[in-house]
Amino acid sequence: MGIIGDSLDKAAIATATRPIPKSAGAQIRFLVKHEKGSTRTAALRLGISQRTVERYLKGQIRTPRPELAATLEAEVRKDWQPRVRERARKQAATSTGIVIETRARFGFTAAPGTTDDGRIRRITQHLPPQDAAWLFDAQAAGASEQQLQNIAAEGLQEQYFKDGGRRADGIVVEFTDIDYVELDY
Repeated sequence: MGIIGDSLDKAAIATATRPIPKSAGAQIRFLVKHEKGSTRTAALRLGISQRTVERYLKGQIRTPRPELAATLEAEVRKDWQPRVRERARKQAATSTGIVIETRARFGFTAAPGTTDDGRIRRITQHLPPQDAAWLFDAQAAGASEQQLQNIAAEGLQEQYFKDGGRRADGIVVEFTDIDYVELDY
């Protein structure tokens, strides 16, 4: 996806309350169970043959090569504890909000006589639940990375730069040259 979408996914994964299965066999069993018993679908997700998945299930293979181990772990993490993830997302969207930490270039369109040259800033800011809900809804609707960046920029504009409407009334913030973004909820 993109940097904001990936950060949303990482934040969702971090809400897990239990660790993922440790062994490759247990991870394969989880994936096959999640795919409703289809070894073919699990094999397609992992980029291996159906026969290899079956051999892991039987215990004939125990240790995957490093690339497969990384892919297997990533695929299991995507599907691990969906109800816990959804509950955390719902709580962030209705009551707790989301915390965004970023280092990026912020430029401004403001009143005449003020500087509008963008500069790199490192910002950690809590965004209210309505901004979190807006981000989640946009991601679920398949919004582009630019649209997600615009939503994050608007939330930062209102909370960080305008301080909830207490200052910088006419400012419009541009969120570009993102070095990193981390989200937490």
